[in-house]
Amino acid sequence: MKITSLSATTVSVDLEAPLRHSNGAHWGRFVRTLVEVHTDEGVSGVGELGGGGQSTEAAVRGLEPYLVGHDPHRLEALRLMIANPTASLYNNRTQLLAAIEFACLDIIGKAAGLPVHALLGGKLRDRVPFASYLFFRLPNPDGGGEIRTVDQLLEHVDALRDRHGFTSHKLKGGVYPPEYELEVFRELARHVGGQPVRYDPNSVLSLADARRFAAGIADLNNDYLEDPTWGLNGMRQLRRDIGIPLATNTVVVTPEQMAANLRDPAVDVVLLDTTFWGGVRSCLKAAATAETFQQPVGVHSSGELGVQLATMLHFGAVLPNLTYSADSHYHHLKDDVIAEGRFTYRDGTIAVPDAPGLGVTLDRDKVEHYAARYRELGDYPYDRDPARPGWYPHLPNHTWADPDAQGG
Repeated sequence: MKITSLSATTVSVDLEAPLRHSNGAHWGRFVRTLVEVHTDEGVSGVGELGGGGQSTEAAVRGLEPYLVGHDPHRLEALRLMIANPTASLYNNRTQLLAAIEFACLDIIGKAAGLPVHALLGGKLRDRVPFASYLFFRLPNPDGGGEIRTVDQLLEHVDALRDRHGFTSHKLKGGVYPPEYELEVFRELARHVGGQPVRYDPNSVLSLADARRFAAGIADLNNDYLEDPTWGLNGMRQLRRDIGIPLATNTVVVTPEQMAANLRDPAVDVVLLDTTFWGGVRSCLKAAATAETFQQPVGVHSSGELGVQLATMLHFGAVLPNLTYSADSHYHHLKDDVIAEGRFTYRDGTIAVPDAPGLGVTLDRDKVEHYAARYRELGDYPYDRDPARPGWYPHLPNHTWADPDAQGG
């Protein structure tokens, strides 16, 4: 089997409301690029990466000289062709590699009549658990969807638990002053009645603020404290001072950083992202290394549609050291682009696909609809907040929004 061509389509799929974070916001939609790899045997596979537009689509097509004629089964050679660790320093290809690898795994599975989890060693679980993943949200144009106050957040949590059955809960912070978010987080923990909680301010706290925040939540049933401050050294200093496990998806995202963290621990839980790490296989290598050192791992969310969510499910299914429920933005989406219909939660879990390949196919009508939606709306600046014109993110953040201001 040989690769004959690549194609890429940028789509914009609506969210229930704009989601805020320390670096800006998701402006009411996710912009993603769907990547397809085609072969001479008529078997095609699908992948996905974040962002989009002409430059991203051109970057995908620019890989054709590397890949046309390549056997999609040769995944290790694929890694070196696209993301050689020194060559790719000058044009970061990690997410491109991930999208191509997803599609090649899809092709291999379809050709063999096997689901991807079977190619990865066989699933250990039929369903992958997920946390609720809560955000402060801006109101929609009609005024609905806002989450700014404690009452609004707790009402949202109740709706999610009723609809999806979540039994663990994550709050994305870094938007408001830490003392306010501490109050909100403690109310969340009290409201969910002892179910495990986790807080993630996206590295925005100073080391001093991170220490104070950790002391303020020490009595809660914390899964972990995720990226409270920036850098391996900052996390290492914090880890010495607190009794809560630290987790990251920002300061351990390469094999070299994994080795540094194992040699001189700064975090306890590495959250592996099938996109950020360059594919499912890279995540599996990292997870196996962590297992050797008795370190748990988690599954990170980077704003996925159903294609990447499928990779997360296959990956999560085969992990022996998946100690914590996975993250996903998926329940914030209004729709998806897969023909099988949206993935559904049951008791806070999603079933692992068993169809050949990734187990998802593209709904061509929806792809065209959301591609047209992208052409209509275009990109948005991820590192900007529509409620704060002229603002840009700081680390640590000294430009906190006012929680009492409407939309602030």
